[in-house]
Amino acid sequence: MKNFFLILLLIGALQSNAQMYLTKTGKITFTSKTPLETIEGVNKSVGSLLDIKNGRLEFIVQIKSFVFDRQLLQEHFNENYMESNKIPRATFKGSVTNLAAINFAKDGEYKADVAGTMNIHNVSKEVKNTGKIIVKGGMITLLCDFSVVLADYNISIPGAVKDKISKDVKVAVNCVLSQVK
Repeated sequence: MKNFFLILLLIGALQSNAQMYLTKTGKITFTSKTPLETIEGVNKSVGSLLDIKNGRLEFIVQIKSFVFDRQLLQEHFNENYMESNKIPRATFKGSVTNLAAINFAKDGEYKADVAGTMNIHNVSKEVKNTGKIIVKGGMITLLCDFSVVLADYNISIPGAVKDKISKDVKVAVNCVLSQVK
């Protein structure tokens, strides 16, 4: 089930004769920082797909794949905040909107404007952000930093820990994609 979404994307890519790049091992880190505590979760099994022909960009994040330095944080994250048994994944479906400014045939670092729909905790929001695409040696690295306001996605923070968890978390994306052949 975990790779089902990626398999569907791959089948669609092969059928459309697209120029697709894919990873199942992308990394997303989120950080909640308050004066009382810094909490960091890392997920190293993020699926991402980029079609360099039309700019289509998609991510799928299995919520239970986030790892914390303390087991109790991981349990609270999955059970109390993200309800990962009920809502197992977060997604982004959108596109690189300045595709013409990126030369995928030439190694380099390029500004990437991205727009699309982010779905977290079964709430979908239209988002726009700027990141970076690095083309090097036939690989594509996607980098982006942004903030997520927890209340925007109906993620509640219990009163007992409201001073320990930031109302908005910082998210860092680092995905290295290789071409689908």
